[in-house]
Order: sequence, then C-alpha cells, then structure tokens
Amino acid sequence: MTFETPDATSKLAGESVTWAHYPTTRNARNLIRNTRLAHRLLRELKPDVIVSTGAAVAVPFFWLTRNKSTTTVYLEVYDRVDTPTLTGRLCRPVSDLFLVQWAEQRSMYASSVLLGPVW
Repeated sequence: MTFETPDATSKLAGESVTWAHYPTTRNARNLIRNTRLAHRLLRELKPDVIVSTGAAVAVPFFWLTRNKSTTTVYLEVYDRVDTPTLTGRLCRPVSDLFLVQWAEQRSMYASSVLLGPVW
C-alpha cells in the first residue's frame, strides 16, 4: 500500500498495489479511510512482516497488528535528524524493530537500531 504518485505508478507497474488515501498526516478522514484499507488487507493477506519507510499510512497497519504474530519493522526517514516525525512517534510503541539512519536519531527513539543511510 502506497500513494499513487507518478514515481510509484511507474515503478510498481504490473504489481499488485493498493493505493492509499492522501494526505495522511493530521487528516482524520483519510486516517479512517486508510485504516479500513489496512484492516481489509491484513485480513486478506495475513502478512508475516510489515515494513514501513516512514509514510504516515503505516500507522494503522502497525497498530492493527500490535497483538498479532505479524512482525513490524519501521525505518525512520532520512531527512529528519533533529526532531522525531509524527509517524515515528506513533509507530515506535508498536514496532518490533525500529531502525534509524543517523546516530543522532537514536536519542529520539528508545531502543532504536542504527542501520545507517539507505539510498
């Protein structure tokens, strides 16, 4: 599940994709819509692992799977070194593995793991 942008559309051509509702940050209507999509996808696909690279659409997936056998892996965004992101703060409590790309980010997130820059 991702946003229907020109970049995503071209890179995911031919793949099975569910397009998320945008904008997500601080948009209650789209949070509800994306939560419904997440609930449906989790029920249908029963994933073993969910990986997010920092998009707000991760929030419903992480919270809906918090008491299940699905492993959640969150990678904090590359460009926020001084302050935590809203999505990071919301996903951290229910992440099985919380990865950061800069050593400075470790101080913002308890028990995060420094992965290093991901290009």
